[in-house]
Amino acid sequence: MPPARQLSVDDLVARARALADAGPRQLLGIAGAPGAGKSTLAERIVAEVGPLARLVPMDGFHLAQSELLRLGREGRKGAPDTFDVNGFVSLLRRLRRLEPTSVWAPVFRRDLEEPVAGAIEVPPEVRLVVTEGNYLLLREDPWEEVRTLVHEVWFLDLDAELRVRRLTARHEAYGKTPEQARAWALGSDEANAARVAGTAEHADLVVRLVDPLPG
Repeated sequence: MPPARQLSVDDLVARARALADAGPRQLLGIAGAPGAGKSTLAERIVAEVGPLARLVPMDGFHLAQSELLRLGREGRKGAPDTFDVNGFVSLLRRLRRLEPTSVWAPVFRRDLEEPVAGAIEVPPEVRLVVTEGNYLLLREDPWEEVRTLVHEVWFLDLDAELRVRRLTARHEAYGKTPEQARAWALGSDEANAARVAGTAEHADLVVRLVDPLPG
C-alpha cells in the first residue's frame, strides 16, 4: 500500500468543498477495507458540505438475501460477487450526466440485512455526490469502470486491530453472538480487506485520519 497522509476530517472536508466547487457535478469516492470508517467519514463530509451534497453508498447494491441463498453466496456476503455492480455503474453514469430530474438510489438497511430501492433522492441541484464502498478501486471487470466514472477517490486506511474490533462490535450489534461476530470479522471480512488493500495504489489520496472517527 502507498504511504498514507495524516490528515484531519477538516482537511478532507475542505478538499471535498474544493472538489464540489469544480462543478457542474463532481463524484467523490471513499474506498477502504471493511470497518475502516468509510461510512462515518462520508456522512460527515456530506453534512459539512450541506444541501448541495448527497451520500450514495455502494452498499445499496448488495444482492437480496434470497438471491445470495439461491446462489450459495450467503457465507461470503460483502465479497465483490455479492453486489449488483452493473447496477451501481449504471447509477454512477446517470449521476455524472447530471440529468434534469431527480435520480433515485437504493440504500442498504443493516437492520433488515437487505437493500431498499428508491431510498435516496439526488436532485439536479446537487453538486457533490459522495459514494463509499470497499471496491471502488478494484481493477476487475466490470468493477474497473467505477474508477472511470468517479472524479476523485480516496482510500481510507486504519489500524488493522482497531478495524477488527469495530467489525466485531458491529456484527454483535446486529444480532451475531460474540463468537460468530469475531469469526466473521476474522474470516469473510478479512478476506475482503486483503483484496481491497491492493487497490490503494489507484487512489488519488491514501489517508489515515489524525483522529479516527467512531466506526
